[in-house]
Amino acid sequence: MPRTSTVESPGCPPLRALTTDSLGLIKVVEVRGKGGGTPQVVETWGPPDASRSVLATSYADRKKDPVLAVARKNGLIEFLNPLKGDVLTTIKASESGSTDQSASANDLLVGLHFFKSKQEDSSSMLGTLLTCTEKGKVCIRSVGRSDAPSDQSIDSPNEWSVTNGGHVLCSSLDPSENYALFGGKHVELNLWDLNSSKKIWAAKPPRPNNLGISIPTWFTASTFLCKDDHRKIVAGTNQHQVRLYDITSQRRAVISIDFRESPIKAVREDTDGHTFYVGTAIGDLASFDMRTGKMVGCYKGKCCGSIRSIAKHPDLPLIASCGLDSYLRIWDTNKRQLLSAVFLKQHLTSVVIDSHFTAQELEGTKPEEPTSQSEVRDQSDQEGNCDEERSRKSKKKRKDAAGKKEKKMKMHDEEQISGIEDPAEKDWIDELPISKRKNHSKKRGEKQLD
Repeated sequence: MPRTSTVESPGCPPLRALTTDSLGLIKVVEVRGKGGGTPQVVETWGPPDASRSVLATSYADRKKDPVLAVARKNGLIEFLNPLKGDVLTTIKASESGSTDQSASANDLLVGLHFFKSKQEDSSSMLGTLLTCTEKGKVCIRSVGRSDAPSDQSIDSPNEWSVTNGGHVLCSSLDPSENYALFGGKHVELNLWDLNSSKKIWAAKPPRPNNLGISIPTWFTASTFLCKDDHRKIVAGTNQHQVRLYDITSQRRAVISIDFRESPIKAVREDTDGHTFYVGTAIGDLASFDMRTGKMVGCYKGKCCGSIRSIAKHPDLPLIASCGLDSYLRIWDTNKRQLLSAVFLKQHLTSVVIDSHFTAQELEGTKPEEPTSQSEVRDQSDQEGNCDEERSRKSKKKRKDAAGKKEKKMKMHDEEQISGIEDPAEKDWIDELPISKRKNHSKKRGEKQLD
């Protein structure tokens, strides 16, 4: 059985998050109300289908025209309106459009990024998309809307390969969207300039230990540490290591930290530029400070499954995590405490947070508040009279119940001594407890039958 611990959940502030799962469903979870609230599933988009399982997501969190891009297992990429759930357009993951389904099935998408800053001027164009497959094929293309005219000219895609062998398992872009990072199994971390499509840096593996044994290359998650600096990189490995790379210093890791004994599955940076969050394959969640190279602490409340995605709110001090235990959890980053959790039934693959969500309390029938002192006094008098009336009714109810009980006991006593002609015997039986009266009455009845 997995280790679990019970903690109090005080509730979380107003929030809107979108989750994807292994059945291809997209669920919208919202917390409404100014005070602490409980997350609730308000919408579910799409039919449940294992062939439409979500492999990667990208959220262009813009105040105007936000877009949610979803890469599915069947080789399609959907672009949705994250506010209403409408499908804007759908394209194939393979730009060539070949009918060879086996080739696309063996080369699944592992990286997906929809550019926030590169908005197309034309109304018929949706934006620019970057995709990366497991075999290292990277493609940057323009995406048109579904209602675009057929004669609309679209720029040819820019394609290249980031590896000659191995499997790419993680990819990420810096906040400026000018540099991309790739890594995986037998694939060292390599940094590419997207404007020139050239590799500008590649990591080197750690040195062998005293026995001459080298650690195999196996990166599972990566991200950029600082928002304004693409030169500092954080990566997690399958050997439960968290590494910090500085491309201006050296090619090997500057700091390497061992965390527990399970592979690192998710890494997410904080907005402060020196803190990041790590999730493991057995549900451990912790935060690290790269200024000291030490762990700040683990989060209270054990997860029961592998953590596959972590999202940080850009304004509020909270993060959201999800994974194979089918729970979406909201955490307080200051206290490292669980604020709330909601069960979503399927294995979750990713979570994103809508930073532009504004809390709107549900309009209910609320009594009008009194404005003058006389109205306040009259309202308090009415409430006092109502309380007195309720207390009087409750006292009367208890008195009636006691009277009925006493009358029932008296009738029972009369039945016990019925049929006895001797007054002395009646008085003697009347002084006995009820239990002994029953036994006496039973024995007397048996004697009369004899």
